[in-house]
Amino acid sequence: MERDAESGPRRVLTVLGRIVVLAVVGWGTFADGKYTGWAAAAAAAGLAAAAALCAAFLQASREQRPAASYLLAAALVGAAWLANWGRAYALADLIWVGLAVVALVRLPPAPALAVGTAALGSYTAASWASWLSIVATIGGVALLGFLLRLDIEARGTARRLLVQERAARAAEAESAALAERARIAREIHDVLAHSLSAQLVHLEAARLMLDAGTDREQVRERVVAARRMAQDGLAETRQALSALRGEFTPVGEFLVELTERERAPFTVTGTPRPLAAEAGLAVRRTAQEAVTNVRKHAPGARCSVELRYLDDAVELEVRNARAPRGQSAGEPGGPSSDGSSSRELADSGSGYGLLGMRERAELLGGTLLAGPEDGGWRVLLRVPA
Repeated sequence: MERDAESGPRRVLTVLGRIVVLAVVGWGTFADGKYTGWAAAAAAAGLAAAAALCAAFLQASREQRPAASYLLAAALVGAAWLANWGRAYALADLIWVGLAVVALVRLPPAPALAVGTAALGSYTAASWASWLSIVATIGGVALLGFLLRLDIEARGTARRLLVQERAARAAEAESAALAERARIAREIHDVLAHSLSAQLVHLEAARLMLDAGTDREQVRERVVAARRMAQDGLAETRQALSALRGEFTPVGEFLVELTERERAPFTVTGTPRPLAAEAGLAVRRTAQEAVTNVRKHAPGARCSVELRYLDDAVELEVRNARAPRGQSAGEPGGPSSDGSSSRELADSGSGYGLLGMRERAELLGGTLLAGPEDGGWRVLLRVPA
């Protein structure tokens, strides 16, 4: 049985209780003057030895040392018989009754029953003349020991539950911290992946233009656009960190800015409402990635964006029509008649954008569908909101 940590007041009461018990036993042993001279010295020595045995038994039972506890219990039963033989009846009765109570409280059930039976049996044998007192004492001791045992077990269970609860809270806090780190890492990854992919589109277009001998001013426009994408990426990184704290531009305003920059029509259906941080970020990143993919894989194609507020979700749909057959030299993918430039431009980038969008949606309990439609491409994101 586990030991409860004792508070300061409880320790003080325990010490005071033991002092009172020793005083009462000492008074009961020596008050009537039946011990004098060497008999009084022997009685004092016996009292001290009994106190030492009691203290040793309490310590052994508290530390759950079975062998020592059983040997000390047997020694205490013998010491009580010696005290009873020496007419120290108060000491003998106290040892038997106290031993039975402590055994019932601290020892395992079977040994507790054996020690308690031996102690109370000795008390009964020594006090056989007063049966009413014997029955009352035995019943009271058994009830007291049982109640104290239940109390200690209840406090031990409560303490173990408290330890488990603290461990669970620590594990929950650690899990939350790891989830937050993963969330931040995923967000920064998506921001940088989008920004670098967009820069790569413009730089690859500039390279193709240089290889095709395109006008220097048009090449410069592509390089400037890549530089602007790098600046936008830094700004998006800062916005992502703010968004993780719930401080970002509403989704509707962000999509308006994005579609105006890309010259794509944007429509909203349903009643606009604020979105949770994760849902808003999913819509933002999906829109960015989808628009970048249109620019990369279907340069010159007409793109449209629609945001739908449903009762329990929000949907984002990005569509693009078939790319035009003929493009000017200034358009990415246009300089080569065999379409190799378009293929090289489409192959630029990591290729993980669609996978990242789908994973983000699934983490939120949503879905993402992407595939060809009417010669173009359609991306449909749906997340709970």
